[in-house]
Amino acid sequence: MDAAKAVHGNTDPAAFEPFTLRLRDGRDVLVREIAEGDKAGLLAAFNRLSADARYARFMAAMAQLPEAMLEQATHPSAEREFALVALATEGNAPGIVAGARYAAAPGSDTCEFAVTVSDDWHRLGLARRLLAVLVDVARRRGYRCMEGYVLSSNTAMRQLAHRLGFADVPCPDDATLRVVTLAL
Repeated sequence: MDAAKAVHGNTDPAAFEPFTLRLRDGRDVLVREIAEGDKAGLLAAFNRLSADARYARFMAAMAQLPEAMLEQATHPSAEREFALVALATEGNAPGIVAGARYAAAPGSDTCEFAVTVSDDWHRLGLARRLLAVLVDVARRRGYRCMEGYVLSSNTAMRQLAHRLGFADVPCPDDATLRVVTLAL
């Protein structure tokens, strides 16, 4: 199923239908909302990330995923957060291979996104599709702007954001960061 159909096939803006996505290399992943039962899978996915990938995602060296962060990740607030996971569907492949989410401050019309893809699942179109779904869902749920804080050195994410129409400007508070922003 196409990502747009997964979001737009239902008139309820909060609705999201899981869908299967075929990647550039022919592998399939199931894209669905994160669930409470995903804690172990999310932890395993985090543990498979390289140190560089962890730093790019969390902007800090992280050897372990804190329990509080894991709890928050698997229990998004329906009013202001949305989180997806992509699960490998073939044979002995790992379970969760990517995740994407947005979160907004209470009462804000701007949401902040994050996307993480396991190292050996890069360059297959997965991050692009996950970010496109986040944009669609955020737009349908009434957000007016989506933004992300990206390391200046993370050219892959900056290029992806550019391809999806995000503006890319220096972060006024930190020269090592860029702010990518998309009007919804």
